[in-house]
Parts: sequence; structure tokens; C-alpha cells
Amino acid sequence: MARNQPLNIVHSESSWGWGGQEVRILTESRGMLERGHQVRVLCTPESTIFQRACEFGVPVEPVSLQKKSFSCLNAVRKWLNENRDVDVVNTHSSIDSWLFGVASRTIANRPRLVRTRHVGIPVPKNMASNWLYRSGSDFVVTCGVEIVKSLSERNGVSLDRLRSIPTGIDTQKFVPGDRLKARQKLNLPTDRKLVGIVAALRREKGHSVACEALAQMARDDFDFVFVGDGLSKENIENKIKELNISDRIHRVGHQQNVVPWMQALDLFVLPSYGSVEGVPQCIMQAMSCRLPVISTTAGSICEAVDHEETGMIVAPEDSRALADAINLLLDKDELREQYAEAGYQKALQKFPIDFMLDRMEEVFYSVLETQLVRAA
Repeated sequence: MARNQPLNIVHSESSWGWGGQEVRILTESRGMLERGHQVRVLCTPESTIFQRACEFGVPVEPVSLQKKSFSCLNAVRKWLNENRDVDVVNTHSSIDSWLFGVASRTIANRPRLVRTRHVGIPVPKNMASNWLYRSGSDFVVTCGVEIVKSLSERNGVSLDRLRSIPTGIDTQKFVPGDRLKARQKLNLPTDRKLVGIVAALRREKGHSVACEALAQMARDDFDFVFVGDGLSKENIENKIKELNISDRIHRVGHQQNVVPWMQALDLFVLPSYGSVEGVPQCIMQAMSCRLPVISTTAGSICEAVDHEETGMIVAPEDSRALADAINLLLDKDELREQYAEAGYQKALQKFPIDFMLDRMEEVFYSVLETQLVRAA
């Protein structure tokens, strides 16, 4: 296939939730559509991504991807047989990857399968998982270099079938702004500094750690802003009540456009823990908005935040270390400015969405070329 020929790309997603993974799928899909490719997303109709695809202008189709079952396998096989013009299926979660991996092996002239691994959790080291990543997919894309290393060393995936492609962001949309005007527009305080987390309310994002840090800080000249919604909302609310810090945290829920909320902040924090993170989009977005960042060593975060160069890194689940880092940056305006500028320059150089789209196009074309070589 010629590299300038439009592709017929399908993304599959069995997850019902909403977070960076789902945002990447829709953002990438929209970008590929703008480049002239044909793109669709297949997902369960009850999922959040199905509901929000229209906000991104991305075509979406309902397919039964709820579980690893014969009924869902047959539904996927039926869909593949009815859509023989598809070039590439890009799978994103465990269930849809298994369904398409197995179903595609039962039909002739199948589409190429690219598996995107978004999280840093090590893949189980067993025969079934090894098959899925070695043979069940034609290529594996990860969101961080450490995930590539793990798949190669633990699961025996050949390095020539692996590539790290961090999520790209729209550096024309995520831009620095007027902090005072943003706060006035959003009815946020203008007489104190604001520290924010813009992320899904999930346990591993560390909102509770941020709450514990706030409770330990003997100062009242700043507030937290939590932007996002998610499964851990009730647990986070309980933590806020337990620590009696409700009046210090502005919880604004899901926002379709998070740019003005970032522009209103003095400091961005993401105290993630566990191994679920790739390179979080929200960190790259914050850097593109020229915000200094405090985060942790979780996942592949350090591929974005260089400690004491573009921000600060603290140990996961260490609320005291997080409190100390926040105190330091709130007190040192020049240091905040230094990190903000360094992070901004890195975002412009490393994170633009076109970099991601270029590299994903290259992967898609390469697996199709490999198919032609093998056929010959």
C-alpha cells in the first residue's frame, strides 16, 4: 500500500470508563479523520466513549465487547466478515484485544491488528498473554519506554514489533493564558494561589494523597482545584470530610474544555501511584499551558517530568513529600517560573499531536507492508 493512500482504520475499546485512554482514542481518531483516513470506533453502547464520540466528531458503532465469551467472539467475527474493507484494527483494552485477536484468526484476508498498551502494569507472564502480544497482534504500541522494556524482557515480544508513542496533545489548544481572567470567568478565588489536579477521579491518580498533603500544611494562602469525575468520587469526598478540608478544595466535576481551568492555576499536581500510568496526557497538557508540575515516579511519568528541570518528582503515596514540594514551589515564584518555562518548551518540542499521528500512521502502513511481503 502506498504511504499516501488513505487508510480504513478501526479502533476497538471494551472499557466502559472514561480517562486518558479513551481521550487518546478519540483525539487520535479525529486527527486521522482530518488527514483523510476513514476511521470508526467500535465499543459497547453503554460505555462513556460511545456517548462522547460525537463531541469529537468521530463515527462510532455499537459492538458487543463486554466480556470474553463465545457470544461476543461471534459478534466480533460477524463484524469482521461484514467489513472486509478494513485495513487496520487498533485494539486498546484486554477484552477487545482478545476478541479481535482470536476472531481475526478464523477468517481469511483479515485486517492487521495493532495493540496499544496504555498502562504500565506488567503483562502476566503466561502462555496466553505471551501469545496475545507476540502473535495475537501484528504490532504493539505503548505509551512509554518502560512498557516497551517490560514487554520485551518479561513477555518475549520482539523489539521490532514494539514502539513507544506517547499521546500527543494539541499545543494550539493547550496554551498559556491570563490567570486572572480565567479565574474571574470560572468564579475561582483571585486572592490566593491555586493548585490543581485535572484528571479522572480514580484511586491511583492520588487525589486522596493530595488531600492528606493539604491537611498537613500549616498555611491557608492557597486552595486545591479538582477537575474531573470518576469511580472514586465518593471515596475522595469521604476523605475530604474526614480531614475537614472541604472549604479548601473546589470540586468542579467533568469539564468538556479543561483549558481555562488549567490556565487559572499556579501549580499542577498529579500524585499518581501504582503502575497504571503511561505518560499522562494531563501532565503534558499542563506543561503546554506553561504550568510547573509536581508528580511521582509512577509508570512512565518521568519521561515527561524531569526532576528539578521541568518540575518536581516525589515518591508515590508520600503525602509529606508532596506537601513539602508544594510548599517549596508556592514560596519560590522564580523556581515556579523556571519549571513552567522549561516544561513549556519541552511540550512544544516533544508532545505535539502531529508527532503522535505521524508515528501511528507509520505503524499502520508498516504492518500492511509486512503483510504484502509475507503474502509474496
